[in-house]
Amino acid sequence: MELGSFISLSLVGFGLNLAARIQSIIGNGNNGTIVDIECSLSNSLPAIVIVGFANKAVDEAKERIRGAFADSHILLPRKRITINLAPADLPKADSGFDLAIAVAVMRASEQIPDMFSAPDAFIGELGLNGEVRAVRGVIGKLLAGRSKGVRNFYIPAANMKQAQLVPNVRLFPVENLAELYAHCNQITVIKSITTKDGVLESKPATERSDISLSEVVGQLQAKRALEIAAAGGHNVFFSGPPGTGKSMLAKALPSILPPLEREEVLEVTHLHSLASHDYEKIITDRPFRSPHHSASHVAIIGGGLTLRPGEISLSHRGVLFCDELPEFSRMTLEALRQPLEDRIVTIARAKDTAEYPANFILVATANPCPCGYYGTSGTCRCLPHQISRYQQRLSGPIIDRIDLHAQVSEIKHSTLLAKSIGQETDEGVRRRIAKAREVQASRYGHRGKLNADMTNADIKRYAQLELEAKELLDAAAAKLNISARAYMRAVKVARSIADLAESEVITVAHITEALAYRAPQAAS
Repeated sequence: MELGSFISLSLVGFGLNLAARIQSIIGNGNNGTIVDIECSLSNSLPAIVIVGFANKAVDEAKERIRGAFADSHILLPRKRITINLAPADLPKADSGFDLAIAVAVMRASEQIPDMFSAPDAFIGELGLNGEVRAVRGVIGKLLAGRSKGVRNFYIPAANMKQAQLVPNVRLFPVENLAELYAHCNQITVIKSITTKDGVLESKPATERSDISLSEVVGQLQAKRALEIAAAGGHNVFFSGPPGTGKSMLAKALPSILPPLEREEVLEVTHLHSLASHDYEKIITDRPFRSPHHSASHVAIIGGGLTLRPGEISLSHRGVLFCDELPEFSRMTLEALRQPLEDRIVTIARAKDTAEYPANFILVATANPCPCGYYGTSGTCRCLPHQISRYQQRLSGPIIDRIDLHAQVSEIKHSTLLAKSIGQETDEGVRRRIAKAREVQASRYGHRGKLNADMTNADIKRYAQLELEAKELLDAAAAKLNISARAYMRAVKVARSIADLAESEVITVAHITEALAYRAPQAAS
């Protein structure tokens, strides 16, 4: 007798069935990993055992499966059911394996035919009544599965709105376990949906910010800085005494930003679904996140037991507003270095590592001193060492990574209630910004790349400085003793100013304006 036949007969004799293997997907940061759900049945005391580095949420699936099988009138084999989640060295902390485990049990007990192949994956959490409930981060799981050859996804019907954003996948919306059982046995068929280029339901009218840029009285330099920031994706820093409109300016930035593109909606919705319990919500407006300075390091940067995104990733493709930036903890401020430079954040822990996108516009504000009135018409109560310590809370590398620095000055009270005459409307600013972004999309061949994202090679290729502009920049760099990073960032800002002016080359006027927004410390 051949060895293979002998092993097969031996397995039958011991009551084992190793034929059932179903695929599922686990979220891993902004990505995902294919997990094989293997099921074997043996003639022993009835029990369900789950192995493969599963946490409590996964281990509790056996109780949910018992309830779901009973309520769906599906026979749960009175055998020892062993479930293996492979690869076994990868931590599993996801209730989305429930549906795949249930299908593996039904297949191992031959209650459904062998109709699933490698291109099929199952995602969903089971209720005790057999209902298939929505899971977190379904977009990332579909993208990960699609990249590894999976084309058919059986997912909770409640996740369909988000799932249909993913292009080129075939989705089977499952309401409950009984419906899936009937589908597998060809009693009733679940109607599938092929997404093609992605399905985005009719988008409601964009909700603009409650504060518009035209409502801000005066502050022309600060408004211009916001326009440049919106056009090129640059970071902004406002400094000035309390009550001059720094926060109001920051909150007005979303009112002039263009709406999210389809690909951006997919990215932003996925990130928010990882951190939110609202699994059906689709984010169609640019995020505006404003964490308080007392927020923890993990809340802002991301992390925790399950490595979820923080505020900097939730502001991806939008605005991160840090009011009173010097009041944030030193550890949090220094952790902003990588996101501000690379547009991603890497969260490394002993057991796992996750990487999230963090391409946002940072708008930060600060007072000149702890009381806020140093150098103004008000009376400053701070001692010299207090002022020095307050201003030194922001390190040079952080200041160097902020492209635009603008002073927000005091406003005459008599102008606050005066009617604005001849003031440009937000619509005119939005048109210039949209046109500048179209130029950048044509230049870089990608709508998601802006001037702030240019590499050194891009700068050398697309900067196109006039000879006089180059000489002025070199002279200013030597006189102001600015760093190489600040030098290149000044060119990026000048490129955005030129795009707003619809100029193909960067002129002396563009360089002069860009240098005017450098940090005051650079001139010392």
